Amino acid sequence: MKVNDFYFDLPEELIAQCPLEKRDASRLMVLDRNTGEVEHKSFHDIIDYLNPGDTLVLNNTRVLPARLIGEKEGTGGKIEFLLLKRLHGDTWEALAKPGKRAKIGTVFTFGDGKLKATVKEIGEEGNRIIEFSYDGIFEQVLDELGQMPLPPYIHEKLEDKERYQTVYSKEKGSAAAPTAGLHFTKELIEEIKAKGINIAFLTLHVGLGTFRPVKVDTIENHVMHSEFYQLSKEDADIINKTKQLGHRVISVGTTSTRTLETIADENGIVKPQSGWTDIFIYPGYKYKVVDSLITNFHLPESTLIMLVSALAGKENVMNAYNTAVKEKYRFFSFGDSMFIK
Repeated sequence: MKVNDFYFDLPEELIAQCPLEKRDASRLMVLDRNTGEVEHKSFHDIIDYLNPGDTLVLNNTRVLPARLIGEKEGTGGKIEFLLLKRLHGDTWEALAKPGKRAKIGTVFTFGDGKLKATVKEIGEEGNRIIEFSYDGIFEQVLDELGQMPLPPYIHEKLEDKERYQTVYSKEKGSAAAPTAGLHFTKELIEEIKAKGINIAFLTLHVGLGTFRPVKVDTIENHVMHSEFYQLSKEDADIINKTKQLGHRVISVGTTSTRTLETIADENGIVKPQSGWTDIFIYPGYKYKVVDSLITNFHLPESTLIMLVSALAGKENVMNAYNTAVKEKYRFFSFGDSMFIK
């Protein structure tokens, strides 16, 4: 299967640069994966498509303000670090820009010396392994000095950091938000629960690999990035009971989807566990546990549009995306939503 099979023409003005004032005021395209038919709704209408006994699975990861801008000790040369993942203690893997400044042994300071980083080694693909020193609690220092690591296609500054977090975010560790969940308000979640729909949580810490383009022509040759996940026994039980009673497991976002499909056995049963997943889902893949999906509109030729196509069918998805362009839906992280039923 070729990468360009998933190409569509996306005008740049349809890439949403900032969130709407109300989270659940975004548009919702409802795609019937059996017929390919689409309906145009508002996100708050999602409740009309959920049935008592269904389970929504939400990714409760929380984005770290992982973008640090500082200077080289002694010379004042500017540096930008993007924290990718904590390796152990105060040692992190990070992207450095410009990389030529971040030589082994170099020290950088942030916030007038409140935080210092020493480059320990240069890892794979030029990533830096850095060790921090500071007074107090690292997370508090990072909250004060760090900026949200917005995707590369968003050029406007985000005034309110919380708008790049879901209202149910809890477990810190992501380099990017699970953006399908950005549409939910606390009030909408309470309405959903009141209708008899279950809520289950899992954690997948989203890596920046989610934005990496597919650089091979044949998608089977693409190697996925690896991301950490965990699922508790309580939430696994909710999901398994839903399947046993014949109700739907509705995944909120591609991150929840990848986690569920990693954990599920051939019978669609999930077990509480944690680990790392590099699962790559594209057409031909048979879903084991996910029945329906709430997701945003993704980049052309991305692994995410391939995952969606595996659930709803490539032709249905590409037709829906072309309709979304024609109807001027807003795309990507702060954009509109799709429900595949």
